[in-house]
Amino acid sequence: MSHRLKTGDRVTWNTPQGPTTGTVVRRIIRDTELDGQNVAASKDDPHYEVESEKSGEHAVRSAEGLEKVHKH
Repeated sequence: MSHRLKTGDRVTWNTPQGPTTGTVVRRIIRDTELDGQNVAASKDDPHYEVESEKSGEHAVRSAEGLEKVHKH
């Protein structure tokens, strides 16, 4: 991914259940913990908290695992 994602961007990512679409909630650029999950992140390796449109659940994904949904 060559572009930086922003809060509010609509993105898609793969899950064991198949592709999921949601929204970027925040960009994570330092080690943090979310729902008991340790996230190793930095400015050079940002991760993103995303909210699923289908379930409303939050997850953390690496930048490489997210694809921005472009409007047509």
